[in-house]
Amino acid sequence: MILYQLRCGDEHSFEGWFRDSATYLSQSAAGEIECPYCGSTRIQKAPMAPSLAKPSGDRRKAGTAGNDGPEARAHEVAQQILEAAGQARAYVEENFEDVGDQFADEARRMHYGERDEGGIYGSATDGEEQDLEEEGIDFVRIPKSPAKNS
Repeated sequence: MILYQLRCGDEHSFEGWFRDSATYLSQSAAGEIECPYCGSTRIQKAPMAPSLAKPSGDRRKAGTAGNDGPEARAHEVAQQILEAAGQARAYVEENFEDVGDQFADEARRMHYGERDEGGIYGSATDGEEQDLEEEGIDFVRIPKSPAKNS
């Protein structure tokens, strides 16, 4: 596993874990890496300080307690992120109105005062999301629930 410091086109900085540098390059080229702050897929590696290994001794000692280093830590962090995203999605599904694939239209109606304000959720295409952003309509992307065996 490799950790990169990343930055989106809007200068948001965040970390990303990848199997190797080739995985980062292929995901970046395919637009599969998304800024967790604004959802932008215009991502590049940010400058970062190198992480140097200790010169001698048992390499496993450098890892987290009871685990074998960065790969175990990456898995732990990924699990925490998935749990937090699942909790956020559950809250939205319990407390907001599901407008399905009419999300962009309903968000636009709310923005222009044609509908009462309130929490809604649903789905939108990439093009609809881009149109909402260009109109200055605020929304937040919430990850879909992951498959049980992922």
